[in-house]
Amino acid sequence: MALLARACGPWPLLWSRSVQTVGIRLQSTRLQEDGARSGGLEEEEFRVLNLKQTKSQRLARRKATRPEVPPPRSQQMATDQDWGAVWPGPRTFNPSAVPLPIRQGYVTKRNQMSPGKFANAELMKIPNFLHLTPPVIKRQCEALKQFCTPWPKGLETEEKMRAHYPVTCVTSDYCHALPTIRNPLSRIVTVQVELGALQLDRHARDKLLRLVGERYDPDTDLLTIVTDRCPLKKQNYDYAIYLLTALYHESNTVEPWEATKCEADMEFFDYEQSRSKRNAEATLNWGRKEGDSGWQQVPEAYGEAVSRLFNEGENEYNIAKYKEQTLALLGLAEPEQLAQ
Repeated sequence: MALLARACGPWPLLWSRSVQTVGIRLQSTRLQEDGARSGGLEEEEFRVLNLKQTKSQRLARRKATRPEVPPPRSQQMATDQDWGAVWPGPRTFNPSAVPLPIRQGYVTKRNQMSPGKFANAELMKIPNFLHLTPPVIKRQCEALKQFCTPWPKGLETEEKMRAHYPVTCVTSDYCHALPTIRNPLSRIVTVQVELGALQLDRHARDKLLRLVGERYDPDTDLLTIVTDRCPLKKQNYDYAIYLLTALYHESNTVEPWEATKCEADMEFFDYEQSRSKRNAEATLNWGRKEGDSGWQQVPEAYGEAVSRLFNEGENEYNIAKYKEQTLALLGLAEPEQLAQ
């Protein structure tokens, strides 16, 4: 700088002084402007920032006007209204349209009532049958009469229907709240038929009873076949009818080896082919030959008493019945009568 000052002379020094003078003037101008601004702020009211609200600082809120909610429709329903017009078909439960104090739900406390119908999700889950009231059902039946045919003649009573239609099919349908509409129990099919309606002879009846086992009820004379192997109800019904058909034809079939059966091979006591019948006839017709004019037949009651004693076993009734028929066959009186 010294060399530059010596080379240039006094001009650089003067230039630096002039720059300092201009900077001082600019600084003084800014100070004057700041002073003017500060004077203006002092004249205005200073706003205080208070983070803690007080009652004096709360502003009055606008009150929201809520529309008036009308009362539920169930409170305005007439007692003689047309319920079919209110609830014409299956639909989700609507508490405002049902004039009944319906309750449903689980409670955890004792002696506590179940939740009411309003805001009750349990009532909305399950399907309801509020549309199937007796007047509505009667109205629907009247509308369906035009599509129905007259009831067949000759089927006025239960006895006549059983005589013409001896086979009874029993199925079940379930209404439940599950993701699938198929209930596993709805596939079960029960087919019942009276054994007397099959018109079986003695051989076929005995063979059928041995094939079905415990499915036959001797008190009601009903043969019951239950099928549940197939996944569909129609398949189980077809299978049950197939089993009944196969049992009927198999019972009427006589195998060649059945003709060679003797008394020891029989599954039951056959009085007609037994030695007991021959002995009774020989005792009753003592001294006569079969085919003579005085040949007597053994009464059927005696044969029934003997068959019951062998097939059902010994009990008080069978023994008393066998004793009574034996004394009648031999023409003897009761011991009590002999004592008198």
